[in-house]
Amino acid sequence: MSIQKLKNQVIMRNEKFIETAEQLKPQLHETIVKPSSIVQIKAASEVIHGCKSEVIAPASSLTDSEYGKKDSVVLDFGDHQVGYLTIKIRPAGSPPDAPLKLKLTIGEMPVEMAEPFENYNGWLSSSWLQEETIFVDVLPAIISLPRRYSFRYVKFEVLDTSPKYKVVFESIECKSVTSANLIEVEKISHEDNELQRMDEISLKTLADCMQDVFEDGPKRDRRLWLGDLRLQALANYQTFGNNELVKRCLYLFAGVPDDNGRVPANVFVAPQLIADDTYLFDYSLFFVSTLHDYYFATSDVETLKELWPTAYCQVELALERLDENHILMDTPDWWSFIDWQEGLNKQAPSQAVLIYTIKQAIRLAEELKLPEKDCFEKQLEVIVEATRTHLWDQEQQFFISGSDHQVSWASQIWMVMAGVLTKEENTKLMNRLFAENPVVGIATPYMYHHLIEALIVSGEKEQAITEMKIYWGGMIKDGADTFWELYDPKNKDFSPYGSHLINSYCHAWSCTPTYLIRKYNL
Repeated sequence: MSIQKLKNQVIMRNEKFIETAEQLKPQLHETIVKPSSIVQIKAASEVIHGCKSEVIAPASSLTDSEYGKKDSVVLDFGDHQVGYLTIKIRPAGSPPDAPLKLKLTIGEMPVEMAEPFENYNGWLSSSWLQEETIFVDVLPAIISLPRRYSFRYVKFEVLDTSPKYKVVFESIECKSVTSANLIEVEKISHEDNELQRMDEISLKTLADCMQDVFEDGPKRDRRLWLGDLRLQALANYQTFGNNELVKRCLYLFAGVPDDNGRVPANVFVAPQLIADDTYLFDYSLFFVSTLHDYYFATSDVETLKELWPTAYCQVELALERLDENHILMDTPDWWSFIDWQEGLNKQAPSQAVLIYTIKQAIRLAEELKLPEKDCFEKQLEVIVEATRTHLWDQEQQFFISGSDHQVSWASQIWMVMAGVLTKEENTKLMNRLFAENPVVGIATPYMYHHLIEALIVSGEKEQAITEMKIYWGGMIKDGADTFWELYDPKNKDFSPYGSHLINSYCHAWSCTPTYLIRKYNL
């Protein structure tokens, strides 16, 4: 054990756990991918973000053209890629008497080719926008760009050469990388074409997020978040079966708790393992969930024994937030994620997450034959009763949250997931939720996953399929080849960051249709 001090926090590094995680680091599979076509980006009011790509020539014709100052070309790789670009360029005309100044704009969606990044005004750093300006002093040249990109489209703009020469792009390719092996995944043949396509895109989304950890998104933030990990792991068990990668991620989190024992919401793995200074109530508890799901997928009792103390600590710390009525204190000194929905009060859904994870902790303690099981069972009984007493509004027939007694979709969904009511009561609650449609809705595929699962556990499988087709099916109709971080069918430009340019269009928490389809035989 070693101590690492960061700003406002002390990290207790468990070097044994960190070494275990390092030994589980996966080998990346590499595939060379070439662009499929040259495209033109056109304004189209009927499509998402108001622009689309239109094929104008096959990519093989690229060598037929010479590009001089102010010329540009957009290449489409035909599918989403995560990897490294190599460009082979030669001069045409007189010998080059000045460097080539070349700008690359790299994006996952046509809109990133259409809207100048200079116009970006969101609150996340513009350095996440993928662009490069390259000076090439000697031609011909082979340029291998060192950064890893997440993209489908690449725009090449010749900012300057000299009047005496132009350039020809002889070859452009991407070395795509992933720790997933798509060839080994058992394919399904679904009679419903929409669900079949949903499964395929989910697999691609998950694969592109599987690097040396389960990244939340290969464009942005490119790190390991606990909430995303939980859902990625569930999808992984049904598909790739890369369980060693889940194990690695669990040990990474367990390797850097703070001096109170809390696991961070996310970690950085380069240049070394670093705990972020973000702590989320629900994400910390999801360490319990992820360990629970991993154990029951693998029966790896040794890992369970080693990581149980970390999981146990997350529940104990969460219980400290209960007030005298056994309800979570809704005060300014905490942050629980739940969803990006504006105005969402987190008290009730977080109470449900606590119940959900205590139940999982009980099952793990039972497997290990630990006395903590009895203690947790007694606490659970009290907390569930308190939740029914203080958070259930008998008149409205909804769970309420916070001092304003807010009724939200998230509160009802998580209470169903937590099993606070009977199955029959859950079915009635979900039907009422759709009928009355509370104003405080759902913002992300992360929360939509829980909506679908809540419908399934309530016995409403057909409605679950319908909602999947509206939501993930809507993304497909709007051009998704991997599923997105954010999608609001009623406000397709939605971004919690101030600009859709910074949104991630391949994002881990959106990969779960493959899990839902395969796990529940949808």
